[in-house]
Amino acid sequence: MPSPVTIDRLDHFVLTVADIDATCEFYTRVLGMERVSFGHGRTALSFGRQKINLHPAGNEYEPKAETPMPGSGDVCFITETPIGDVVSHLNTCGVEIIEGPGTKTGAMGPI
Repeated sequence: MPSPVTIDRLDHFVLTVADIDATCEFYTRVLGMERVSFGHGRTALSFGRQKINLHPAGNEYEPKAETPMPGSGDVCFITETPIGDVVSHLNTCGVEIIEGPGTKTGAMGPI
């Protein structure tokens, strides 16, 4: 049976890293991404309509992975499906919602 939720695109994902400056240097130099600041001193790498939010290992921002370590992360998708339908579908599939729905800072602004 097809899913009632249709994903339009990836908005952002979180990457826990050992060194934010070294990570930014690599992704900007090698892949041409742009280092951006948002929120209260947070750092991301922007590319196209997406971004990678960087969390410093051992000092992660909330919300975060249950056991964050370098290389772990979380992901945010964009959908045109009404949020109530998404929540119902996730519940039906046995997916636990840890936080939300709620407003977050997406790659293109508030979502």
